[in-house]
Amino acid sequence: MNAPVDVSFFARAAKPLTSYRKFWAARFGTAKFLPMSREEMNQLGWDSCDVILVTGDAYVDHPSFGMAVIGRVLEAQGFRVGIIAQPDWQSADPFKVLGKPNLFWGVTAGNMDSMINRYTADRKIRSDDAYTPGDLGGKRPDRAAIVYSQRCREAFKDVPIVLGGIEGSLRRIAHYDYWSDKVRRSIVVDAKCDLLLYGNAERALVEIAHRLAAREPVADITDVRGTAFVRRPDDASRTGWFEIDSTSVDEPGRVESQVNPYMTTSEQAAGQGSSCAKEDGNKEDAKTIATDAYSTGATGQLGLKKEANPLFRPLTFVPNPNLSTGLGKLKVPPRDRSVIRLPSYEQVKSDPVLYAHANRVLHLETNPGNARALVQAHGEGVTARDVWITPPPIPLSTAEMDFVFDLPYARSPHPSYADDSGSHDGATKIPAWEMIRFSINIMRGCFGGCTFCSITEHEGRIIQSRSEDSVIREIEDVRDKVKGFTGTISDLGGPTANMYRLGCKSPEIEAACRKPSCVYPGICQNLGTNHDPLINIYRRGRALKGVKKILIGSGVRYDLAIQSPEYVKELVQHHVGGYLKIAPEHTEAGPLTKMMKPGIGSYDKFKTLFDKFTLEAGKKQFLIPYFIAAHHGTSDEDMMNLALWLKKNGFRADQVQTFYPSPMATATAMYHSNKNPLRKITRDSETVDIVRGEKRRRLHKAFLRYHDANNWPLLREALKSMGRADLIGNGKHHLIPTFQPLTDSSYSSARRKNSTAATESTPAGKVQAGRLLTQHTGLPPRDTGSKRLGGNAARKAR
Repeated sequence: MNAPVDVSFFARAAKPLTSYRKFWAARFGTAKFLPMSREEMNQLGWDSCDVILVTGDAYVDHPSFGMAVIGRVLEAQGFRVGIIAQPDWQSADPFKVLGKPNLFWGVTAGNMDSMINRYTADRKIRSDDAYTPGDLGGKRPDRAAIVYSQRCREAFKDVPIVLGGIEGSLRRIAHYDYWSDKVRRSIVVDAKCDLLLYGNAERALVEIAHRLAAREPVADITDVRGTAFVRRPDDASRTGWFEIDSTSVDEPGRVESQVNPYMTTSEQAAGQGSSCAKEDGNKEDAKTIATDAYSTGATGQLGLKKEANPLFRPLTFVPNPNLSTGLGKLKVPPRDRSVIRLPSYEQVKSDPVLYAHANRVLHLETNPGNARALVQAHGEGVTARDVWITPPPIPLSTAEMDFVFDLPYARSPHPSYADDSGSHDGATKIPAWEMIRFSINIMRGCFGGCTFCSITEHEGRIIQSRSEDSVIREIEDVRDKVKGFTGTISDLGGPTANMYRLGCKSPEIEAACRKPSCVYPGICQNLGTNHDPLINIYRRGRALKGVKKILIGSGVRYDLAIQSPEYVKELVQHHVGGYLKIAPEHTEAGPLTKMMKPGIGSYDKFKTLFDKFTLEAGKKQFLIPYFIAAHHGTSDEDMMNLALWLKKNGFRADQVQTFYPSPMATATAMYHSNKNPLRKITRDSETVDIVRGEKRRRLHKAFLRYHDANNWPLLREALKSMGRADLIGNGKHHLIPTFQPLTDSSYSSARRKNSTAATESTPAGKVQAGRLLTQHTGLPPRDTGSKRLGGNAARKAR
């Protein structure tokens, strides 16, 4: 039997990050923190910055923050990098504090999309921002990437602007904007940037930086993978490309029904709601012609040869010029010189079906091994211009991932955010940093393909894994250098906890695959599911001196985990701190098929293993399943069944996740177009049930929070209209009671309350099996037998 292939070490057909000759400024060495002021620049001996990064997040020098990674990667190439974090965008003056950048501006809205960061799924403004000191909201503008780009242009208009980050990635083509409820132009056009880098952009950024340093005009840099830019229709660089109409890849037009060859012309006309008057008036002539045709055929019943009827002619076959003679193979242009033209911005704006088609084609062209360039027109006439999108970047190799994560990060916020005592607590605390302060990122990417998620669109489906030694070095770094470390690593994961070194068993198959998911509707036979490398990291990590516990905070992909019971045992017995997060998202087939998530049976199998190994370890541990309300394909009956499942299993969800249409996600295309881009798009193709309107969205959220008395009036009304009044009563088998306690009878979001208030029937200090809480809502303390306050009560007491 062949040894399993380590997919994280597949060869990458790209220039390594470490192969570039360093820029001359490398002589200045590395900075403890990238400078945010002129004083810091002077201390480093700099008279100017080669690159200035502008971000909507507070500057935290940690590999979980995109700007810190980009800054350190550029610094390692020898460039002097400054950072302007959360500037006042009301004028261009704050963008001039570090002077004029020698090479380019690097602009990003931050680790989160600025609109998702500021608005809830109900389009209400949030009062908090986890990426800001003190958790204060309002420190970044709406559509921050566009605003920052405009201010950079005002500050120094001749300096190239390179836009990046997740906000730019998800808006690289014309996209549906949930907050304005319309289709917006590509962000490349609105931001007026010179280049957009999408996805994890280290490879593209390093090449662009060196080419700009070599005085190459930014307008000439059109051949770097993972970029988007604007071209005029008459641009000379367009020559030599083979343009393909996207409708030839995935036809969105009306599908004509096949004509029954046995139907008469009049029957065909009648089927189309018309008539064939001439034929109807000459039925006898038709019969005569038919009789003559029979009698004058090549051979009659008597075998007598007669003259051929001139009304009938033999078929003539003409060879297809698109097929090569002999072999019969279709001639196709080379993929590296092919560009697919998507419907224009004006077309997708006015036609939801074309929008769904464009979204589907975009997702078909996301595999770096076979993706082609895309182009989409914006404007008409003299204002016409094309947005070109090059194929996705080549994923980083394991050696390159180690290089990126081994850079000299300070692993803490910039000193300018510290209080008088030099700490980052209280009013200066940055919640996003607190969350990842003692965590380790071991991989990137996700091949799950969940339609509501943007990770795949940004980081790609190919898993990029670090080496075991690199991960262990970072654990030791946290142990030795991070203030406040008590021996517990809070997470060892990434977008998904257990996709480390998983991937296609063959590089050839990986390069040719166009599937949107490797695990839906079932696990692909070509996908390796060996969890041994991850088990080895767990064991080696917890054996380190000074490390007491390694927890897994990232969500576990349970349908993969059950393929390796040994992994589940290792995870449950050593790396669960009482609660483990997983995301079934729903129990019913309707929404699950639109999410591309496995059935609830996989969850049941995982729970069986979880309970078994928990019992063997003699511990009390619980699963925290996440569910989504108001997702496409979800009927009111589906939500009712989910509520019944929750009650049957003893879950009470404190925080409800409602579907949020993020730009470019497949689920967002469903939301806007009512079509299913997971299948071929036509005018008559499958229509998806969309949960719209405040009342219906509230109802679906209320079913998830069936235990909240504020929701009972709404649920009673809904159950009666659904013909399920039998679920209203005071018995254990009922969903909600008939009585109504004293409440304000209004819906209340769990976000601001953080946790459900304790009642007499639910003692606050007692941990309940299956109680659905999250790290955001404040998990209750473990039950040690002593009386303790829990949740908000404990915090108020302190």
